[in-house]
Amino acid sequence: MSDRIRLGGLKARGHHGVYDFERRDGQDFVVDVELELDLARAAATDDVADTVHYGELAGALVEVITGEPVNLIETLAERLATVCLADARVAAATVTVHKPQAPIPHEFADVSVTVRRAR
Repeated sequence: MSDRIRLGGLKARGHHGVYDFERRDGQDFVVDVELELDLARAAATDDVADTVHYGELAGALVEVITGEPVNLIETLAERLATVCLADARVAAATVTVHKPQAPIPHEFADVSVTVRRAR
């Protein structure tokens, strides 16, 4: 599939992590998603009903990020990928979860996990 929709830099506060203070205090998570799907119909009809509404997708992803805590960002990424694949038109989804305030005692630029799930 060569057509893609990308939503990058979606930020929301969640309470994920293995440490008690992460669960208690929360932290920002940044998510990038890329959906693989056929966009020919949407391009031809110029109708949002014929594509994935990225505003609605963003809302559903934020609900997961701000929802039930998990220990690992791997689990969070898997849950987000499931949301992306809920639309039957999506053939595959790549989800990257960034944890910029990860509890690492060294200076770092980014920690992230990427999963790709396909039908």
